[in-house]
Amino acid sequence: MSIHVLDEANRCLNCKVPLCKKGCPIQTPIPEVIQLMLNGKIDEAGKLLFENNPLTTICSLVCNHENQCEGHCVLGKKGSPVHFSMIENYISSAYSSKMVKGPAQSNGMKVAIIGAGPAGLTIAVILARKGYKVTIFEGKDKIGGVLRYGIPEFRLPKSILDDFEYRHLILKDIKVRPNTTIGSSITIDDLFRDGYKSIFVGTGVWRPFALHIKGETLGHVHFGIHYLSNPDSFHLGKKVIVIGNGNSAMDVARTALRKGVQKLQCFSRTDKVSASKHEYEYALLEGVEFVHNKAPVEIVEEGVIFADTKVGEDGSIDIIPDSKQLYEADSVIICISQGPQNRIVATTKGLDANGKGLLVTDEMGHTTRPGIFASGDVVNGSRTVVEAVAHSKLVAEAMDKYMQSLKESEME
Repeated sequence: MSIHVLDEANRCLNCKVPLCKKGCPIQTPIPEVIQLMLNGKIDEAGKLLFENNPLTTICSLVCNHENQCEGHCVLGKKGSPVHFSMIENYISSAYSSKMVKGPAQSNGMKVAIIGAGPAGLTIAVILARKGYKVTIFEGKDKIGGVLRYGIPEFRLPKSILDDFEYRHLILKDIKVRPNTTIGSSITIDDLFRDGYKSIFVGTGVWRPFALHIKGETLGHVHFGIHYLSNPDSFHLGKKVIVIGNGNSAMDVARTALRKGVQKLQCFSRTDKVSASKHEYEYALLEGVEFVHNKAPVEIVEEGVIFADTKVGEDGSIDIIPDSKQLYEADSVIICISQGPQNRIVATTKGLDANGKGLLVTDEMGHTTRPGIFASGDVVNGSRTVVEAVAHSKLVAEAMDKYMQSLKESEME
């Protein structure tokens, strides 16, 4: 593998104006990292990657590289781009085992992180580096959020998350309280009472959107986000219909096939595929059948009744009369995106959400209540992992500035 990576790295033109860096939401210094590796300074390259992006190993596997760094590479205009994802994964994986440094010197201030997904983990690591005593409150039994419970093992091995927990949380003395939901037994006001100077909310979007059609409550109907959380607990049968064709739908479909489903069809209202080209092509390769221009009308015991659709010039989707048809399936999985839970907003005075239930913040993550910050999907809706990390870096700096101002005012 190292020879392949070196061959790929040697293709880099080391552009003075690196478009690959501009295409990366977190502005990874790609040419600099590559040149460090080629000059035999792989540890320096690894350190640079992790300082820029605490989730660099994870992003090297799950980012939409074809539209980001690799999609902007100048070599890709006439041929194949430099596959930096492979280089990043090699460097970060090699360097991660050397990350054994203990916690930074404490500054005496406590921070609460609600949610151990990409946003929460990023905030936790950055603030721990600055000496804050960090506690993460996670509603599930393990860290990772969507990384662990929304991305299949074949795309992101759980061992990487376990290693992250050891290297970045345990060794840095970041405390984790699993199976702890804020907004029930413990509230945000309780956290402030117990001396946390600042609170970050990164609870993601775990409420699946429903179709609101007849038959959605039947026993063979499931939501994609629930299926991905623990596929082995579902008994889908041989024929499965997935409604939706985004990246989550691709994850569901490819996972179901790996779990023994023999026929899997993905249905969508238009002929446009929402998933990335990479994920779509893999789904096709693995046997997923795509059925376009179909709108679900009713779910029945035998499967789903769809009607043909026609997309108007204004983008509207109209159902063609007398076009209903039953497509048989043993199970139906709905994958049409998710929204946030409202538990924290409902139990916290002064914390506002918009009409979609997303937390209201400014660009730096300040919510409508002082001392509470937020970023990631609970603010922006379903986005990519690297976008959550990029936004959270800014929010971490805002939290640090806020808490340092509190410290200065207390000293006056």
